[in-house]
Amino acid sequence: MGRKAGLLYINPKKFSSANKPCMKEMISFLNCLSLNQMSDEKCLRNKELLSTCMDAQTNKKRKSWGSINYQLQRLSKGRK
Repeated sequence: MGRKAGLLYINPKKFSSANKPCMKEMISFLNCLSLNQMSDEKCLRNKELLSTCMDAQTNKKRKSWGSINYQLQRLSKGRK
């Protein structure tokens, strides 16, 4: 269920909006920058919104995959 661009396989499900939680904030900040000739002073509010969104994403705890030794043991069990 993908499209081929030349020899490259592109999975369209990978580009869903669920994987991009701060996309709206980033687009609004970039639009503000383009309208104001790359002036940060005029886009402070958008910049703050983007940074708070990005900080909220980095603070979320990811499920740990375990140590490297655990992963190697799992791989070796599957090969037997």
